Amino acid sequence: MADISLYLDRGTFLHRLDPRAKTGATLSLFIVAVAFNHPLQAAGVACAMVLLAAWARCLRNVWRVRAVLVLLVIFSLVMWPLFLRQGTPLMAVGPVTVHTESVLYGLATGIRLCAMVMAGIIFLSSTMVEEFAAGLRRLGVPFPVAFAFSTAFRMVPTVLAGSASVVQAQKSRGLDLESGNIFARLRKHLPLLVPVFVNAIRTTDLLAMALESKGFGSKRRTEYLQLRMKQWDWVALLLALGTAAAAVAARRVFGFGMVLPRL
Repeated sequence: MADISLYLDRGTFLHRLDPRAKTGATLSLFIVAVAFNHPLQAAGVACAMVLLAAWARCLRNVWRVRAVLVLLVIFSLVMWPLFLRQGTPLMAVGPVTVHTESVLYGLATGIRLCAMVMAGIIFLSSTMVEEFAAGLRRLGVPFPVAFAFSTAFRMVPTVLAGSASVVQAQKSRGLDLESGNIFARLRKHLPLLVPVFVNAIRTTDLLAMALESKGFGSKRRTEYLQLRMKQWDWVALLLALGTAAAAVAARRVFGFGMVLPRL
């Protein structure tokens, strides 16, 4: 079975940054990604994310979610023109009039979502779960909340691995999941949801019993991983925050990168 975990031990500059700096930088990248609603500027941000992923040597993980990225763009490009009716009329699709600005906005929204997904993948590819949890604790987040976030990162690959095992087991028994159109394949996958959910509930129950047996939350905890912000951590964080502030100012003050000013 292929490795489902996103973390890649590459030893790059991004891998060596403090998790608190990477968390702040990732949030700043989210702000930059949603700052512009014109497809040209949104595409520029997405290209910057690709370059950042290449720098972090995690393009393999971005490629693994290529289908999700394509679906985000297609879904946004189809749905937004149907509900957003502003701008210059372009064509009539039945009773609905499609506007040029709504098409551009839908395309830009899909690209922005892709940029945000890539920013998250870069963060997960360069940050271990233990580092992320320790960073949240040093930021003052209560331990139960930090533990919940770190557990979510651990549980998602586990659930996905269990789902892949169920699919492989059913294929080995002769279940054909590849033939037919997309709706036929979706119907064939529906019965597989039962064992997947049962396996997820069983795993969660075992985790809860393990936590209770170890007295979760009954003592003051100590941290094994000690973090300290260094010079380059501050430089990277301030650079990301400055980029986000510049992007917001470019939109709010100068109207840069906007198809529809009110969105």
